[in-house]
Amino acid sequence: MLSVRQTAAWLKHRDRFLILTHVRPDGDTVGCAAALCAALRRLGKTAYLLRNPGLTDTTRPYFAPYEAPESGWEPDYVVSVDIATENLFPDNAKPFKGKVDLAIDHHPSFEAFAKENIVRPEAAACGELLYDILSALGPITPDMALPLYVAVSTDCGCFAYANTTPHTHAVAAALMGTGIDYQTVNRVFFRTKTKVRMALEAAMLRDAAYYDGDRIVVLSVPRDLMASLHATETDAEDLSALGPQIQGVDCAVTLRELKENQWKISLRTGPRVNATRACALLGGGGHAAAAGCTVSGSFREAREQILDAIARTVPDCRLGG
Repeated sequence: MLSVRQTAAWLKHRDRFLILTHVRPDGDTVGCAAALCAALRRLGKTAYLLRNPGLTDTTRPYFAPYEAPESGWEPDYVVSVDIATENLFPDNAKPFKGKVDLAIDHHPSFEAFAKENIVRPEAAACGELLYDILSALGPITPDMALPLYVAVSTDCGCFAYANTTPHTHAVAAALMGTGIDYQTVNRVFFRTKTKVRMALEAAMLRDAAYYDGDRIVVLSVPRDLMASLHATETDAEDLSALGPQIQGVDCAVTLRELKENQWKISLRTGPRVNATRACALLGGGGHAAAAGCTVSGSFREAREQILDAIARTVPDCRLGG
């Protein structure tokens, strides 16, 4: 496993990079990729981001300036950011399975799948680790700082989640000190919702089901709900943040229907429930308080699978009450 200094040296002595982001990209993977690409270009290197079809209206502006050409360009080195496992590669990145040269991540479930790897499981965001790596390469400029602020702030819920540490705040302060427009980031990602998004949340709460003495809530986002509201991926971004806001809930389960009989499960938990352990039983992973997995079956079958996994990892869980 590489250190920060070793990772910076590895990047400094190579060229022609392609950077990968994970399926259903969030602010952390997009922000890290954009900042790394900007830093490499500042060093005079050729670097691009592999196109990601899952970008939303909020993440696309940070990604678009660095997109790789559709054809005619081949990298010498492939780097992944904020990807715990090759199973999280988008379809167009799957040809790079087994071919990643450097993986940078912060998930406890990280599988160290690259030729060289660096991971910091205690970091609230992969952006924190990338900040330290880029700082070892030279000064952090505003074009790096802005996407890094997106990365850090989105993965810790604008510094409200339990994974936020003093280092998280120190990194954010340093990024803000470069003069970036962090107010717009905070407004767009944390304080603005479309009318469709509000309708989605209302429907999810209307159909919410509670278990374990109301400590567990299960929220669902079926495809027919998305279709009926003409909802886009931007409207549905980070819907897993809704459940934890319900008073008394310490385990929020969000089931998003991806296609017929396939459900993406997102788990957001307090200290009583280890989200990674529960999701690992279903082939997923993540962090202690935020993890996910994908399961097959009907909604009822998917719900029962995740509730059973939670019960198997939480001694005092009582699904009957």
